[in-house]
Amino acid sequence: MRLMEARLRFTSSTMTQLRTIWKRSYDYGDLRIVRRTSALLTMGQGQDVTTVAANLSVSEETIYNWLGSFLVNRFESLSYRFSPGRPPRLTPTQKLRLKEILDAGPLTYGLLTGCWTSLIIQQVILKEFGVLYNRHYLCTLLYNLEYSYQKARFVSDHLDPEARKQWLEQTWPAILHEAKLKDALLLFVDEASFPQWGTLSYTWAPQGKQPEVRTSGKRKAYKVFGAVDVLSGHLFVHGIEDRFNSQTYQAFLNRLLEQTTQHLIIIQDGAKYHTSQVMKAFFEDHHNRLSVYQLPTYSPDFNPIEHLWQVVREDATHNKYFEQFSDVVTAVDTALAILQRNPQRVRKAIGDYATAADIMPKAA
Repeated sequence: MRLMEARLRFTSSTMTQLRTIWKRSYDYGDLRIVRRTSALLTMGQGQDVTTVAANLSVSEETIYNWLGSFLVNRFESLSYRFSPGRPPRLTPTQKLRLKEILDAGPLTYGLLTGCWTSLIIQQVILKEFGVLYNRHYLCTLLYNLEYSYQKARFVSDHLDPEARKQWLEQTWPAILHEAKLKDALLLFVDEASFPQWGTLSYTWAPQGKQPEVRTSGKRKAYKVFGAVDVLSGHLFVHGIEDRFNSQTYQAFLNRLLEQTTQHLIIIQDGAKYHTSQVMKAFFEDHHNRLSVYQLPTYSPDFNPIEHLWQVVREDATHNKYFEQFSDVVTAVDTALAILQRNPQRVRKAIGDYATAADIMPKAA
């Protein structure tokens, strides 16, 4: 019986250094060192040679050689010896397969997480194709495959694709036609809340020092009704401290009627205070000045004023401290006033909604 068959354990400092080398070899994409350090780490934890060899799909003799080299030369046996040839890369067929895996999602692949990270993708490539990518080059590979690292968004499971398609292809062109015939203001309406405790956003800061923003922790919020004419970029707003309800919404629309002389086409979402019996009666009483259309349910992406709310948050509330409620009111009103004086900036923020084709999904 060989002496090597006896199980062994390394000191904690040796195990720590082996883990460091293992991680670095993964980052550099050196599969040879990954396998050798993996073998040493598992043996250092008391695993027998036979099991280690089977897990790594190598012979027991190979494990003995790796262990013997390490015992004689220590960490010098784990130095990086890059071959002069080109490192292995995925073939075009393998890249297509990788895209299929990524498009299906990590849950479909059998992972517990719903997020693709570079480390997970690196391990998937190694498992599927036996190729270990340098993690830094892996990002270049993904970019070349037309992927980008981006934040996910929620899509309601109540979303009705057919209703959205009908709105884009039929309802919206009809609304545009009506607006031009009546020389009407084409107003997308929505509401937004701006909390006194502020909003957070990304900012450049020293490495290892996360930016901190003071907050009063007060739960009060400044509420704003808004309506934007997508043809001219004209913005109407009205801030309140009360709740959003049918009465305050009706008051906002009355202000619009007082401030304008044109026919108003109102496009709104399905909020209850937009569609209540009180509002239905209001629209009927003012049908000579108001036309109202409903966006498809769960389709905030069809409402361009959502982009303006983001602009206001960036200008007025991101990473700012508001000691008094009046401070957030002043900041938001100032940002809104600037937008009202700059319809071109408003048009740029909301995009060009002048034709139906501009919000149609782009052809693949």
